[in-house]
Amino acid sequence: MIMGTGSDVGKSLIVAGLCRALANRGLAVAPFKPQNMSNNAAVTVDGGEIGRAQALQARAARRQPITAMNPVLLKPEGDTGSQVVVRGRRRASLSARQYWSSRSQLLPEVLDAFRELSGTADVVVVEGAGSASEVNLRDGDIANFGFARAANVPVVLVGDIHRGGVIAALVGTLAVIDPEDAQLVGASLINRFFGDPALFDSGKAFLETRTGRPCLGPVPHFAEAARLPAEDALALDAVSGGKGAFHIVVPRLPRIANFDDLDPLRAEPGVTLTLVPPGRPLPRNADLVILPGSKATRSDLAALRANGWDIDILAHHRAGGTILGICGGYQMLGRTIADPAGLEGLPGTSEGLGLLDLKTTLQPTKTLRTENAVHLASGQPVTGYHMHMGDTLGPDRARPFARVGGDDEGAVSANGRVMGTYLHGLFASDLFRRAFLGDAASPDIAYEDSIEATLDALAAHLEKHVDIDRLLSLAGPVDNRA
Repeated sequence: MIMGTGSDVGKSLIVAGLCRALANRGLAVAPFKPQNMSNNAAVTVDGGEIGRAQALQARAARRQPITAMNPVLLKPEGDTGSQVVVRGRRRASLSARQYWSSRSQLLPEVLDAFRELSGTADVVVVEGAGSASEVNLRDGDIANFGFARAANVPVVLVGDIHRGGVIAALVGTLAVIDPEDAQLVGASLINRFFGDPALFDSGKAFLETRTGRPCLGPVPHFAEAARLPAEDALALDAVSGGKGAFHIVVPRLPRIANFDDLDPLRAEPGVTLTLVPPGRPLPRNADLVILPGSKATRSDLAALRANGWDIDILAHHRAGGTILGICGGYQMLGRTIADPAGLEGLPGTSEGLGLLDLKTTLQPTKTLRTENAVHLASGQPVTGYHMHMGDTLGPDRARPFARVGGDDEGAVSANGRVMGTYLHGLFASDLFRRAFLGDAASPDIAYEDSIEATLDALAAHLEKHVDIDRLLSLAGPVDNRA
């Protein structure tokens, strides 16, 4: 199990790299994360949803993603609460206090998923959540040592040297956690080292002497990781970029979801992608405004108005600009969004931007499935997925964005400049992306191939800098007792 001294120390990336490295050695590998918190999710082949990082890790292991890989997923809906997804399906929406007081009840289901997954693999690589040293959250924990103790899983503790203070973070973690938890820690790992790794030789020796455990690494910074889909919203600061002439602008909504939809656009050299933070206006030189997915659509629509972005979007439209709404962004483009059951907050109805003649009603049943579609304007194939809880109806549905099987999908305005779709992941389809962007797209970028090449490069990076044989020697058999 890979735990960290804090959030965003590289746990997800290391697990992905280990999954590909071990798969390349001919082992059957599976990733596992007991509890995740993210609004960037992926649809599984067994009809549920898991964290995006676990889907990427499954791909690294050359396996299809299944719900057992991430049995508990928390999707924040407001400042104090989250949607609780168990084995891929929404179970409840709970406040933070309600969830933390009841989470231990989910441990049997977490262990069942782990054992189920373990029966299909030679090696399971487990990812912890946040910081392993949050002793205030230890009681009832199912994400870090609460799970590791229950499943008797050995732990490798990861620290990010680029943040500074990594020796203190690693030693301090072992000092503050429960002694029985500390017994499970078999090694430490230094991540994101810049410069000559030999400069850390004395630090490595100190860690090994002070902790009585081997230090694996250090692992030099892997710059190509920026090409891989990110899960944590902490990575959003790195999404903007490019110097291309075609300018795409995206308002950074507070509950932005499935923002990896933007990754293929960021990879295009002819595109400049700008995520606009709260408090700043949308740039007037945008060629395309994308309204992204949202985990709390009405709340994010209110935030959009509070920032004045609704005025910017309407001005962009009047000036002849193009707008695309994806999932929650699609719902915002309509006339109203109704949530009579209070699925994403207080019950009520919000007025939309009115750029599409549509009305949305949120429903308790979530649509979760992968899709093969055809973009009607270009005739190009689109591979994506649906992950939404709304029914959207109205006259503009008569001009669909795409066709899925025999069904129309999405909507387009009469002038063709406002488009909405529930399809996530659509820009990863190279032929569609090139048709949609026109001259701004490069014919040389094969997005999915680039992900595979990056995973292989990451695996080679870890093979070079980490004693993986020693890491494997720490692993133990799964306890299959009920």
